[in-house]
Amino acid sequence: HSMPPNHHYNKNLKDFATELRNHSTKAEVIVWKALLKNRKTGYRCLRQRPIDRFIADFYFPEVKLILEIDGYSHTLDEKVTDDAQRDLELEKLGYKTIRILDQFVFEDLENVQRTIEYELEKRRVELGLPRPERKTKSENN
Repeated sequence: HSMPPNHHYNKNLKDFATELRNHSTKAEVIVWKALLKNRKTGYRCLRQRPIDRFIADFYFPEVKLILEIDGYSHTLDEKVTDDAQRDLELEKLGYKTIRILDQFVFEDLENVQRTIEYELEKRRVELGLPRPERKTKSENN
């Protein structure tokens, strides 16, 4: 079934999302500035986007991909269970979630970038979408 036009946007969470955006973790800020803003991946990306009853750290609307940058707490058992539950609920609504631990952002940003690009491409193919237009024209046009 088709996606509602607003991507399950939950305006009741808007203020909370703004609050979160203003208190982004260091890892989120690095990922945003270094990898995601201004369509660096080729895809539009939204920060702290309310979706259904959750708030996604990063959301790529064109491919319905959610990126979560998880801190240490997400490795604790009950948090892992919560995260899995949340990911499942969002999957039922048509979203895919990928999770990256913040320690990798600090230790190996290049690999994080490759992972994000790989997941975006995989998701694009899954959904049968055309490649996004890059800002710069590539040589092999």
